[in-house]
Amino acid sequence: MEKCFKLNEHGTTVKREVLAGLTTFLTMAYILAVNPNILGTVMNANGVFVATALASAIATFVMAFFANYPIGLSAGLGLNAYFAYTVCLGELAGEENPFAIALTAVFCEGIIFIVLSFFKFREQIINSIPQNLKFGISAGIGLFVAFIGMQNAHIIVANDATVVGLGSFSDLDMVLALVGLIIIAALVHYNVTGGVLIGIIVTWIIGMILQAAGVYTAANLFPDFSQGLQLGAISETAFKLNFGWAATHLIQFMAITFSFLYVDLFDTVGTVVGVADKAGLLDKDGNLPRVGQVFMADAVGTTCGALLGTSTVTSFVESSAGVAAGGRTGLTALTTGVMFLVSIVLSPLFLAIPSFATAPALIYVGMLMLMSIAKVKFDGDIADSVGAYLAVVMMPLAYSIATGIMFAVLAWVILKVVTKKAKDISPIMWVVFVLFALRIVALVANFQ
Repeated sequence: MEKCFKLNEHGTTVKREVLAGLTTFLTMAYILAVNPNILGTVMNANGVFVATALASAIATFVMAFFANYPIGLSAGLGLNAYFAYTVCLGELAGEENPFAIALTAVFCEGIIFIVLSFFKFREQIINSIPQNLKFGISAGIGLFVAFIGMQNAHIIVANDATVVGLGSFSDLDMVLALVGLIIIAALVHYNVTGGVLIGIIVTWIIGMILQAAGVYTAANLFPDFSQGLQLGAISETAFKLNFGWAATHLIQFMAITFSFLYVDLFDTVGTVVGVADKAGLLDKDGNLPRVGQVFMADAVGTTCGALLGTSTVTSFVESSAGVAAGGRTGLTALTTGVMFLVSIVLSPLFLAIPSFATAPALIYVGMLMLMSIAKVKFDGDIADSVGAYLAVVMMPLAYSIATGIMFAVLAWVILKVVTKKAKDISPIMWVVFVLFALRIVALVANFQ
């Protein structure tokens, strides 16, 4: 373990890394239920479940052994909805097996990312982002993660009058999540090893006790093994690519592929920056060593996921929960990957973990990541200040990491030019600026 993961160098232990890996998995486990639910509208849901677990394990293993970072990967939220509703049920409506065409686009996206990783393009992007913006991105992701957790637990709900509002205290999901947050905070205060993981489990147990007493009736919180395992369903999703359609509809296919490519690229950049900053893995210049290996894990996961039958695989911001639990090396990722494999044969157990139990972990981790705001220099260069500020506010409000980065980069470059400091803009930042500008043009065209 020491030779492979350099535990002493990172000031950690096997026990701490394993607990951190379990914590990361439990905060990510919801994807095993959500992804089949979303993609199941156009594909075999049971096959999607197996494909998601396998692809997540493969990508996370690559992260563990190739990059040695505590980052878990799985099918990205948002990208799976785009896959099912926008592409398959929208742009490809009427086509035979539209999911096969969409999987082909995801596969091509993964191949492109592998090529870009060899040329270190994504590595250059992440290392070219100004340090102030990196801290803003980390803080913005913290708010985004907390917002997701609060939504999952019904603490924050949709509201016609004010867009969002406070949930009802008559909703036990909300109450249990708030209790779970207090439990996690208390355990962390008393330096209990694995406090976040213990908090998740204890909150779940409290829910099951309330259900057994007839108080909690919203959903079944106990694992149900009555349906057995349906592992053979992956034959309905694996290796279903359709290059024939792509060849005869090249322009449309390229547009679909680029949309997957764009969101995956900048979601991953933002997630890696945020998690690495929280883990103290950035060097003195704010750069992330071995970032190319991180992106390669993402690219390999996406390619394998498309072959197995799931949408784009990307780095998960929930990995910050494992980092908060002490994870610092690839052993955390290895543990998470093993749990994805175990989940295939124990799926009823993992799918029974309710969102109100994992939400407190996300809310707490959001607070920890928000602490990066203290490193942002708001009294310095106006481009740095406004760029960081927009990253912080736009991620949760626009519900997109990539959008937050887009506003931050566009504002930073424009203000550098306006304040006659264009010499500070690196060639890579100009390339990213142009990509975002083209993205806005595409969004305007689609809106019209």
